Amino acid sequence: MPPPPPGDIADLPPLTRRQKEEALEALRLELDAACKPYLSDVATRVVFGEGDPDAKLLFVGEGPGAEEDRLGRPFVGRSGQLLDKMIGALKMKRDATGGVFIANIVKLRCAEWDDAHTRLTDRPPTPEEAARAIPFLHSQIEIIRPKVIVTLGAPAIKYLTGTTQGVTSIRGTWFSYRGIPVMPTYHPAFLLRAYTEENRRKVWSDLQAAQKKIAE
Repeated sequence: MPPPPPGDIADLPPLTRRQKEEALEALRLELDAACKPYLSDVATRVVFGEGDPDAKLLFVGEGPGAEEDRLGRPFVGRSGQLLDKMIGALKMKRDATGGVFIANIVKLRCAEWDDAHTRLTDRPPTPEEAARAIPFLHSQIEIIRPKVIVTLGAPAIKYLTGTTQGVTSIRGTWFSYRGIPVMPTYHPAFLLRAYTEENRRKVWSDLQAAQKKIAE
């Protein structure tokens, strides 16, 4: 897995909002070119990410699903609707000035044919797919420079920090990425499958911890 660039994000020269916007657009074009050979009937378009270039909070998920691939936007299916509610509960928004940016480890949909259900079924990215994509996430983080990162699900925290522990055992525990505090929590898709009061409380606790850290 390509390692992140060396050094803490806080030690980099400052960027204006305009510089961040321009750098993200240049990175988007670079990503489009890099992903072009891998477009297929499964992954029809690149899902770069979206939100505030000056975001204080960055959400990192696993990768696009069917709806995300169709629209070219991250977290727009049922999981995305739940994530939007979480963001709203924090008094933030996913728009260009809402304080939040949403990205994924991989930028192309990962899925395989399921004969039993006669449809494509999303799957976690392979290490090769993650290795190909993660340098672009490293660049996104370096440009946006959030105060806190919240990872959603096991692949996100695994590929961002290298931990091999499951989310259940580490959620609520702070990690670090180039000096940025990282809070792992459950993926909204898991929460939809196990929509218990206990799990909702755990995720809300993680998000509140992230909000508190931003305010420090």
